[in-house]
Amino acid sequence: MNQPELIVQLQQGDEQAFTKLVDEWQDMVYNTALGIVQHADDADDITQEVFIQVYRSVSSFKGDSKFSTWLYRITLGKALDHEKKKKRKKRFGFVQGLFGADEAEQVHAVEFEHPGVQMEKKERANELFNALKQLPDKQRMAFTLHKLEGQSYQDIAEIMNTTLYAVESLMSRAKTNLRKELKKYYENNIEE
Repeated sequence: MNQPELIVQLQQGDEQAFTKLVDEWQDMVYNTALGIVQHADDADDITQEVFIQVYRSVSSFKGDSKFSTWLYRITLGKALDHEKKKKRKKRFGFVQGLFGADEAEQVHAVEFEHPGVQMEKKERANELFNALKQLPDKQRMAFTLHKLEGQSYQDIAEIMNTTLYAVESLMSRAKTNLRKELKKYYENNIEE
């Protein structure tokens, strides 16, 4: 079934079309979310939120861009919103801790299990993803879309609603910033 036909069926409320859509796109949504939030349970939650939003707002999809572009935008938005909420909770937990509240937020280390990362490369991948967390959101989004999702710069420009030049600039700055962050890690590990 081609994409436009599936969208039309979705817009008409066809539940089987929605099931097909989820089957076809859930891995992409999950992997993209996982690339941003770096925690499997959070990526699962985001994936569910994305498909709930798609179900509720598919009628507003006009076809001005590819469906995948629209879906990436929703996924990235949900993942970044999740990150912001998590940061607010950590700050609130810290403030509660200062004033003696009994249930301060527990901070968990990054637990990253990406399906594309082999076990022997896991430590290096963890460091890369810790470094990715240090990037500004737009750099992290561009890097994740290009390196993890295999999107072209042109597709990333469309997904992020920006220019090709801006994506090239974001990727250049992301690589520079990642080199700095990873250099710190490797210098510390060589000294040990």
